[in-house]
Amino acid sequence: MKKSIKTRLVINFMLIIIITVVILEVVLISGVKEYYYKNVQLILTNEIELSIDYYSRYFSSETLEDIVIDDIDVFWQHTNAQVQILNPEGKLLMDSLGAKNDDTNILPDVQMAITGEKGSWVGNVNYYDSPVMSVSAPIKYEDRVIGIIRFITSLKEVNDTIFTLALAIFGMGIIVVFISGIVSIFLANSIVKPLKEVTEVAEKMANGQLRVRSNIELKDEIGKLSDTLNYMAEELIKKEQLKNDFISSISHELRTPLTSIKGWAVTLKSEDIQENEIIVDGLNIIEKESDRLTAMVEELLDFSRFVSGRIKLEKDEFEIGNTIKMIGKQLRPRANNNKIDFIVNVQQDLGIFVGDENRIKQVLINLLDNAFKFTAEGGKVELNAYMDNSLLTLEVIDSGVGIPEEDLSKVKEKFYKGKNSKSHSGIGLSICDEIVKLHNGTMEIFSVLNEGTKVEIRLPMKEDQI
Repeated sequence: MKKSIKTRLVINFMLIIIITVVILEVVLISGVKEYYYKNVQLILTNEIELSIDYYSRYFSSETLEDIVIDDIDVFWQHTNAQVQILNPEGKLLMDSLGAKNDDTNILPDVQMAITGEKGSWVGNVNYYDSPVMSVSAPIKYEDRVIGIIRFITSLKEVNDTIFTLALAIFGMGIIVVFISGIVSIFLANSIVKPLKEVTEVAEKMANGQLRVRSNIELKDEIGKLSDTLNYMAEELIKKEQLKNDFISSISHELRTPLTSIKGWAVTLKSEDIQENEIIVDGLNIIEKESDRLTAMVEELLDFSRFVSGRIKLEKDEFEIGNTIKMIGKQLRPRANNNKIDFIVNVQQDLGIFVGDENRIKQVLINLLDNAFKFTAEGGKVELNAYMDNSLLTLEVIDSGVGIPEEDLSKVKEKFYKGKNSKSHSGIGLSICDEIVKLHNGTMEIFSVLNEGTKVEIRLPMKEDQI
């Protein structure tokens, strides 16, 4: 299933927005976590420095072992954190909670303190349910590390706060994505709407409505496309007019020499030349081909009149049933010569039809001519006429070669000739369609390749009907 441009635009916009929001949320949450952890670390560091400074001022003459035994309060009176005192090698001397360290696994913050630097560490211990942060600092005497003080605090409250803030940031992200989605739909519409308008105009032009124009006044690529489409239509109209003028002009010019050729052929045939079979055959061919060319020229003249709007119907009242029966009699000899079963079915009392009788004849004769042309010997051609919902319905049905599916939608186009077409000009069906339209009717063609073709014409019986 193909996705529309609007759908693709919205999806692309949303992907960009979601990716951007996710990246921002990850950065923000990481920043919040870093900020809170740094604050905890800073607090513990300040408390350690305060304890070390207090020890240096008042108890520096005593050893750590003595302090642990007699004045341990000197280290934990400035903090609420867990306090550990370690010797210079990292061995635990005292823990305010009574916890024991694994002396075989000296943690990174303790290792830093052993080297004389402050260190921090975040991880899990077996006596807290949540991660903890520890900060270790060396206790020095005359630039010599005489011990290590370590403060440990649980990160549960901090992590709970970070989680709450993360939920708030996530909620804000969802709101941003929702609002951005609505905005992206409007943005997509602002791009797709003019494209739809241009497409609709292009489809009408492709359907032959070259007078339609695109009225998009934008200064971007879509506006340029609209202007180009209008320019193309103008050029097509000019070329169409030039072609029609040429057809009309050349058709008029051909009539005179064709009349002369046929006239001389008839004149020469009337002379006493019957003994020369070659000349007689040649004159017969000249006369026959002149008639064929004259019919083609008349067809072209009819076409030029239709497309230029100069054709006018000579409407009158006539018995449509009698006219159809007359056409059947007129074409039956041809059907017999071609060994085709020609059936004419005319409903009784069709009534009076208001229209141009000669043009209706022209349509039916043209359609029947095509039917005979494309039906082989032993085939069947039907001409049916009946009333259907107050509309006169005329059908020409044959059992001929049919029309390929790819040609079916184009056979009524001007000068279109299908692969199996024996038409000389390719405008017969186009003229028939124009005549039917001038009578406010419709002409539809149904066909199956190698099975036959059905042409259905529906006409209003009265002039004011549509």
